[in-house]
Amino acid sequence: MIALTVGAALSLSAAACGGGDNGGSQASSGGSDQPVGVMIKGLDNPFFAAMNDGVKAAAKNNGTPVQIQAATSLNDTSGQASKLEALIGQNMSCYVVNPISQTNLVQPLARVPDGTPVVNIDSPVGTDAAKQAGLDISTYIGTDNVAAGGMAADTMADLVQGGKVGVIGGVSGDATSNARVQGFTEGAKGRFEALKTVAGDWDRSKALSAAEDLMRSNPDIKGFFAANDQMALGISQAVKNAGKKGDVAIVGVDGIEDALKAIQTGDMSATVSQYPYTIGQLGVEACLAASKGKQLPANVKAPVQVVSKDNVAKAEKNFPRPVESYNDPFTSLIGG
Repeated sequence: MIALTVGAALSLSAAACGGGDNGGSQASSGGSDQPVGVMIKGLDNPFFAAMNDGVKAAAKNNGTPVQIQAATSLNDTSGQASKLEALIGQNMSCYVVNPISQTNLVQPLARVPDGTPVVNIDSPVGTDAAKQAGLDISTYIGTDNVAAGGMAADTMADLVQGGKVGVIGGVSGDATSNARVQGFTEGAKGRFEALKTVAGDWDRSKALSAAEDLMRSNPDIKGFFAANDQMALGISQAVKNAGKKGDVAIVGVDGIEDALKAIQTGDMSATVSQYPYTIGQLGVEACLAASKGKQLPANVKAPVQVVSKDNVAKAEKNFPRPVESYNDPFTSLIGG
């Protein structure tokens, strides 16, 4: 995980195309008149749409103008790099980057003028690649996915009271999936039996098929962990098809709206909710703190919180904000 210095404020556009967005252009007390350049992943995914909303809200609240670009899809590595190059050519006060891969934005970032801060959010720029390019990376804001998997294991342990639990990961070799599965399987030790991980490729239908196979080979299975909520929803359909709704626990990760609804109806047991909306807000605040000359923490863990039947009504009411209060590390820096 890496870190990039920061400087004014930022925001993410809800459009998955490359237009600029001055959503916070009316400067107010504490804001900056010089725009912040923001480059994010494709907004064809609701996770990044929520991140966009959080960044835009923080930019508006702090009176900070922004120029936003987004990749056309989650696979548009070269297009994202090209759009960032264009932003850098406009000499923004600060750059906020949410790279598709650990290396696809390294080359354009190497052209950021000396002294211009950069904030890395959600997906880290590769440490080795940044070092080789001479990038001065000083803060990273994102989810601790190992911790998220561990929280899922804690939740599952209470639900299954021992027994077998199927584990369905994302794309084989994906760093985020690996971290969540690692946290879950480590947390399972001595509490329940985590079966060998099966790849679901982040896909609902593939996870449904994988769950059906696991239930056929393990008729006594007590639960399923999915590395994201889309797959958890596919698993819930397989469990319903097998007539086992309510008998097999299902825990996902992400906290998307459909997952919250599924918890309300009993189709899912819980989700470990991460908050892209808050990640966006924190990125804006990090830039504001840097613009005030404040020393930034090298690594900021975004909140992750368990949502179950006990607090799902509150989670739906607060969405896309965290279900419980969160200690924002930048509040005192901005106010100081």
